Amino acid sequence: MDSKVTEFAHGVKVLYEDNHIIVAIKPCGVLSQSDGSRNPDMLTILKAYIKEKYSKPGEVYLGLVHRLDRPVSGVMVFARTSKAASRLSEQIRTRKVEKIYRCVVKGVLEGSGRLENFIFKDESRNMVTVSDIERPGYKTSYLDYKALASKDGLTLVEVKLGTGRSHQIRAQMAHAGYPLFADQKYGEADKGCKDIALEAYKLTFEHPVKREFITFEAPIPQEFPWNLFA
Repeated sequence: MDSKVTEFAHGVKVLYEDNHIIVAIKPCGVLSQSDGSRNPDMLTILKAYIKEKYSKPGEVYLGLVHRLDRPVSGVMVFARTSKAASRLSEQIRTRKVEKIYRCVVKGVLEGSGRLENFIFKDESRNMVTVSDIERPGYKTSYLDYKALASKDGLTLVEVKLGTGRSHQIRAQMAHAGYPLFADQKYGEADKGCKDIALEAYKLTFEHPVKREFITFEAPIPQEFPWNLFA
């Protein structure tokens, strides 16, 4: 959906807003919601944005209906009313919301396909383990990928999740031999890049009031390694 982009605090970009929703791009390193620390988070930033822009008195309502991990950038939708929050949450629960990711992986990957494995999350280490065979405590996990372009030993890949497991893209791609660029948890850190090359770049959902499906897409980042494919 075409819309005027407004950049706000901490590099947050607002793509679209009306009386019911606000759609924005979460940068890498920004939390989806506060964890009690002083680190910036999307809810606090966007509440301040609304309060300032519309001179809202008192507390601003903004509903968080989905999350992105802190190292992941991408498009997020927030609800400006409780009715919109309820309807968006129901869409997410029934898997009517489509979220498409892109990432840059190490290695030359070609074609398209599906990765299907079993994943177990170690909560104490906040890390997952991938297995090719079913084991107790492991959950079935699959994703579909499409290699878009390769350059300098790196590949730009589009990913659509079939299941929404924690760290799923990072762990499954690494298990397949194509770790995400700069992912020190499942691959290798890169001195020249502190951010994981993973972005939820396209989001499609039904507007909670207008009842029409709308799509928002983030432009490809200009930083390395994304700029190899811009």
